[in-house]
Amino acid sequence: MTTRSRAATSASHPPAISDRRASIALLVVLFASFMDLLDVTIVTVAAPDIAADLGAGESQLQWTVAAYTLALGSGLITGGRIGDAYGRRRVFLVSLTCFAVASAACALAPTAETLIALRAVQGLAGGFLVPQVFGIIRSSFPPAAMAKAFGAYGAVQGLAAVAGPLLGGALVDADLWGLGWRTVFWINIPVALIALVLGIRVLPESTAPERARLDLTGAVLSAVAVVLVLLPLVQGRDWGRPWWGWVLLAGGLVLLVGFVAWERRVAAEGGQPILDPALLAVRPFTAGLAASVLFFGALSSFFLVLSIYLQSGTGRSAWQTGLVILPYAIGSMLTSGAGVALAAKAGRILLVTGSLTLAASQGLLWLLVRDGGTPGYRPLAGALLLGGLGLGLAAPILVNVVLAGVPGQHAGAAGGVLSTVTQIGGAAGIAVLGTVFFNALDTSPTAGAPQLYGHGLAQVLPWQVAAYLLAAVTMLALPRTTAAPDPETSAP
Repeated sequence: MTTRSRAATSASHPPAISDRRASIALLVVLFASFMDLLDVTIVTVAAPDIAADLGAGESQLQWTVAAYTLALGSGLITGGRIGDAYGRRRVFLVSLTCFAVASAACALAPTAETLIALRAVQGLAGGFLVPQVFGIIRSSFPPAAMAKAFGAYGAVQGLAAVAGPLLGGALVDADLWGLGWRTVFWINIPVALIALVLGIRVLPESTAPERARLDLTGAVLSAVAVVLVLLPLVQGRDWGRPWWGWVLLAGGLVLLVGFVAWERRVAAEGGQPILDPALLAVRPFTAGLAASVLFFGALSSFFLVLSIYLQSGTGRSAWQTGLVILPYAIGSMLTSGAGVALAAKAGRILLVTGSLTLAASQGLLWLLVRDGGTPGYRPLAGALLLGGLGLGLAAPILVNVVLAGVPGQHAGAAGGVLSTVTQIGGAAGIAVLGTVFFNALDTSPTAGAPQLYGHGLAQVLPWQVAAYLLAAVTMLALPRTTAAPDPETSAP
């Protein structure tokens, strides 16, 4: 999920288009945002069918989800700066076209390896597309109307969360024209075409006052380093834990150190690094990075393993799986509005409460699956509804609470880094906890499907509980509210 920063809501120029055209422009970017956000969740419900059709292994299933998330995170900051330099409308339309083409290619993928590569392309296109949405909204609306526009974006986030599991389940079960899981990618094409046709006509063009020098070296270093770290974590089991897997992991860690050194050099030369080293001295920011990795790492891994458990373990269809997950999304929508409204008064309390509620939800779910039975809809829905309530309290405000502790001159850069780390944390969670799940399937002493997959899920849930609890502790170092610090008196 992408969260806008406090800095992203400030308008630098008055809009130069009519109210009617601005409204249509908002619909265009909301269409595209819905499509991008939908692809984060819709594939998890289709994962068992993808595995059956393409003969995908367990690690390949992890990469099908993680490749998209990782590529999306890798493109956010660079994509935003390219849009600032060369025109947000232009970059938005090109990225949307690439996303649509990649979606069609995913639908036609003949092998799991091809699908993973195309999912990475799709995610990178999404990473370049999302930052333009905020810039286009800022250039289309006056300050008085901008809050409502961003509120509509938040509503689309909630709608995508609800629609993802349900739409994915409905499309897979419907098996339209015998396409099965491939329809979860084909559905992007009409949405993208509508957005493209309207976007060409109504979207305003805008650029930043000054063209920033792109830190492409930093972007490549960070992306390669993260992949080298995640690759042996996901593939190590299939590889048989060879010695060179550990070499790859060590190489990734060395590259991360090199990335930090490079960012210091870029900053010293007056450039705009992807990660400003000055931010690392800001305690709320470093605490926010840790909290984001823990929180979203646990969250992203959950839906993949839950979907596999519900379908392969309990025998539910893709549609029934979507219905089981639906209360989670509904719970999130119920509390997200209250969370945003109360963040200015009790942001930190909401974050801690949300994270603890999620931990309680995962604990209840563990009680339901640990004995290898097949829980009914009501107990599952109750545990998931509780988790959704916690998610709605914490997820929409996490970035803004963190940014409240960052000096104003660093808020924009910090928001971009936090959004990126959120996506990378999600990919890491899928890699680590997905591996725990599949390893547990291999070591389970039981043979029946409910017992086998229940054992796997029961091994993952305590780790997720621990992640949420640790995130709650880390959140205690964050600012109390979303009130911004004074940039004249605050220093990193």
